[in-house]
Amino acid sequence: MLFAEAIRVALEDFGMSVVGVAASGEDAVTAVRQSDPDVILMDLALPDQSGLAAGQTILAEHPGTKILALTALSDQAVAHEAVRLGFRGYLTKDTSVAQFVNSVRLVVDGHLVMPHRLGPAANGESEDYAALLAAQLTPREREVLSLLVQGSDGRTVAKRLRISRNTVRTHVQSILTKLQVHSRLEAATFAVRHGIVDVPMSGADARPDLLGPAVV
Repeated sequence: MLFAEAIRVALEDFGMSVVGVAASGEDAVTAVRQSDPDVILMDLALPDQSGLAAGQTILAEHPGTKILALTALSDQAVAHEAVRLGFRGYLTKDTSVAQFVNSVRLVVDGHLVMPHRLGPAANGESEDYAALLAAQLTPREREVLSLLVQGSDGRTVAKRLRISRNTVRTHVQSILTKLQVHSRLEAATFAVRHGIVDVPMSGADARPDLLGPAVV
């Protein structure tokens, strides 16, 4: 319950309303019937039943509910099963607070959230998964990502797009969350590998697959 309370504090600090915390799957099902929340953070390790089972019960009664699986395990099979059952995402407990909150916001907005390392593309299984992640980017975020691919730092991005550096940081954090990567370099590499943005070629020997770090 200490972890649940920590999550409550983090979400409330970012202006979200937490209507309750349930200690078991049965309590969670009852709480949803009473409060009808927009999003449910479902721990998969519950004392009375699997969080997947509790989520399945909730979705059967409230098919429009958005459930985000929360677990200490980076298990691709479990992550895929959660999505198959109708969960809107899968987060591990080592996720940073900022990325955690952004992930919840993405789920509220109807997006699917899953760590890239656990998605089908992690094993080269599906370009469609990469396209699904990329489709969540806004036009402005694609502009920022394109500049990151070019190696631009935060000051350059801000100047080129005529926005503040704080706004640049906000866009970068959103890009990392939506692409489910952990650094600007990973985001740039992902963008090049999957053709998300156009890579400027400086000559016949240009190598778009070799990227330097972009610091914001």
